[in-house]
Amino acid sequence: MTTALTPEQEALLEGVLASYRVYYDINRETPAAPFAAEAVFSHHREQYMFSRSIKLSEETSGEYAFFAVTGDLTEELFEELDRTAWETGLSRVVPGPSHKNTDVTLVILADHVSDALWPRVKKASHSKGYRLGLHGFSNYRVAVYDRTAGAAGANRLGQDLVNLFKKG
Repeated sequence: MTTALTPEQEALLEGVLASYRVYYDINRETPAAPFAAEAVFSHHREQYMFSRSIKLSEETSGEYAFFAVTGDLTEELFEELDRTAWETGLSRVVPGPSHKNTDVTLVILADHVSDALWPRVKKASHSKGYRLGLHGFSNYRVAVYDRTAGAAGANRLGQDLVNLFKKG
């Protein structure tokens, strides 16, 4: 992966991040290595009866999204990014009785993607339950975009991410 982005890579990354800016906190200055950017979403909800002294329920949800930009995406590089995003995202999860879910998302923007890699992207899957699901769970979404071919692919949970790459 390159540290300095080309103008085309920078424009593509900014276009994708623009869709995240409304609900996510974006970090371009100090993202976890080897990512070019991160986005964090968190939501906390409480329900009360009559007054705040009678709390009916409380739940917390969140997502950690990691964005990688590279020239050629090989299977080895994909495996490294896949593992790093999942492990980094899980290290930030705070499970507890009110934790519903915290998902991890990986978006890879590549100049070229190996044809043999697309089936691996579709099969990428991670999930984790905390205390048998009583303290919530984490799922994994991944999407890959081949800038040269204009092709995009994702795993089962990340299919909605493919819309990020469609020209409006």
